[in-house]
Amino acid sequence: MSNRYARIATVPRGSFFLLGPRGVGKSTWVRKRLAGARRFDLLDEGYFQTLLADPSLFASELRTSKPREWVVVDEVQRLPGLLNEVHRFIEEKGLKFALLGSSARKLKTAGTNLLAGRAVRKHMFPLVPLELGADFRLDEILAFGSIPVVWSSADRRGALEGYVQMYLKEEIRAEALVRNLPGFVRFLPMAALFHGQTVNVSAIARDSGTARTTVEGYLEILEDTLLTFRLPAYEAKLRVRERKHPKLFWIDPGLVRAVRKTFGPTAPEERGPLLEGFLLMLLRAHAEERDLFDEIFYWAPAQARNVEVDFLLKRGRQLLAVEVKATPRYSTTMLAGLRAIGELGSVVRRILVYGGSRSLRTSDGIDVLPVARFADEVADGSLWSD
Repeated sequence: MSNRYARIATVPRGSFFLLGPRGVGKSTWVRKRLAGARRFDLLDEGYFQTLLADPSLFASELRTSKPREWVVVDEVQRLPGLLNEVHRFIEEKGLKFALLGSSARKLKTAGTNLLAGRAVRKHMFPLVPLELGADFRLDEILAFGSIPVVWSSADRRGALEGYVQMYLKEEIRAEALVRNLPGFVRFLPMAALFHGQTVNVSAIARDSGTARTTVEGYLEILEDTLLTFRLPAYEAKLRVRERKHPKLFWIDPGLVRAVRKTFGPTAPEERGPLLEGFLLMLLRAHAEERDLFDEIFYWAPAQARNVEVDFLLKRGRQLLAVEVKATPRYSTTMLAGLRAIGELGSVVRRILVYGGSRSLRTSDGIDVLPVARFADEVADGSLWSD
């Protein structure tokens, strides 16, 4: 994988979990930022089998470490029992651990030692515009995504197809996350069709020929393996209750298209949801490193079926509303949701992000920003400035 892009992630002062899907650059980043650290790679099948047979060897090696030394454990979810020793060596020797994982599923299992606050949790995401710099090209990102292992490939389509197969082989089959792999394979493109939408579990179950409870389990697996994120609806105490169903977003637009087996130039009907998902990833990635928001939602009041705002950021008591439109031509009809959300009262800024190139402000204070300008404001911390 290419090392040419400097990542925005920073190393915490103490031990941390670093979670993110395969190929997103966790190991590359740690090798660069913690170059002298002792490393345990559980993707090394021979070493994994050795520790599986005799986990005490892990502690034996740790005893040779110097106090307060950094230790990296890659793919820690493969042997979550090692976290008991991690806990002990943090306490007894002051060792600092970088615990990398591409799945949170086994880490959520009852009885798993999550270090009781002794390790913070961080996430790593696909490449964002600040990291790409002059290489940032929106059309290419919407078509192929920005997962580093794909972006750096000379054959991005082939890399995406290989990525999906790697996911099914290494995450799903090897970790025995599902009993019926063919059923999961049928489910994936159905789930990709709901990118940027509220999830209709019954429809996915019907179209994929799978039981509803199984589909709910499959959706949890996608989220646990860090490929999707469910965006909750904002619930305010207004006169009419908001919808409560979350929206499903995949972490990368190229991945959405690869799972659907859709390649080539993006169709106009694709671009809206793909851009929405990319900007959600952008917001979450920067929120890992700065106080960008406490919580993020979408807003869709039940009393107005066609009125919606894509993202509602909450920081303290303040709210910031963001609507996303992929079209390059601005129209005042795009502002319906942002104008309606004024009912909430605590909205300090309203932003329309669109596919055009000009910035402007409406007479009622709504900022209309191109994607690159919005990305700059997210990156430099001026998003909450009016």
